[in-house]
Amino acid sequence: MNFLLAAVGVLGVASSGPLIAATLGATSVGALAIAFWRNAIAAVVMAGPVVVRNPRHFGRVTGAEFRWSLAAAAALALHFACFITSLQLTSVAAATALVCLQSAWIAVFQLFRGVRHPWPVLVGLGIAFGGVVTITGFDMGASPEALLGDLLAVAGGALAGIYTLAGGKARQSMGTGVYTTLCYGMCAAIVGGLALFAGVPLAGFDAAGWLGIIAITVCAQLVGHTAFNHLLATMSPLLVSMIILLEIPGAALLAAAFLGETLPAGTYAGLALILVGLAVVVLGQRRVRSVRNSGEAAGAQGPDADRLADLGTD
Repeated sequence: MNFLLAAVGVLGVASSGPLIAATLGATSVGALAIAFWRNAIAAVVMAGPVVVRNPRHFGRVTGAEFRWSLAAAAALALHFACFITSLQLTSVAAATALVCLQSAWIAVFQLFRGVRHPWPVLVGLGIAFGGVVTITGFDMGASPEALLGDLLAVAGGALAGIYTLAGGKARQSMGTGVYTTLCYGMCAAIVGGLALFAGVPLAGFDAAGWLGIIAITVCAQLVGHTAFNHLLATMSPLLVSMIILLEIPGAALLAAAFLGETLPAGTYAGLALILVGLAVVVLGQRRVRSVRNSGEAAGAQGPDADRLADLGTD
């Protein structure tokens, strides 16, 4: 049953890129509209159980929790703006692989904060970013638009890392429902403000446009992430983290099957390098975390902070 649920989760998150690309290409829906509605709908869905069980939880949010949630929401809003726009400029497979560098960016940010990583993590970072160079090198020769899309996807991955780190701080004392409602809600508000400033419509779409928005929200935001949330209660976080990496080949296969996307052999080599590099980074980080946690009192940061990092953003 767990592996069936894992397959559903992988299909859910892997469908994000192809569904967004299809919606952008076939309807009048824009990138900011997709980001707005998927977060707004998710915020309402996540708020439901909290409101039913104990709505006073929202009134107990501290100033520090709110500030960290706001930082996470701002990073998430910019992440979606970069990633969804990148899907209009470069291939679905390349954009998905580059934005999935979230784990690698977290390791890089930790290096700047003075965290010393073991050599496997550093090797994994080198392999992963070698894949970035490979993909962008081939796209540089293809078109300036594709290269810009690659760079936006890389920026989206870095912003996802910031979102995860800020969210981890907020989640030290916040429950899942309260945090996700607050974060997704503020993210939708920020994206809505950006859309208003840019003159991008958030409504008035045809039926196909709304169907695309609903499909993206249900498949990627609710089904995919909910499946992995459940798996974290029954499977090891390391195994879940490794399973989520299947989003990279999964998105490439879905884009090839349903969008007819074909890529140069070198681009597929870059995807493989990123996948292998991220797997090495995840394994190295988990090994360090398990050693550190074995010497600390249980609950110092709480398991939920790690779980958020496992889920990713797309």
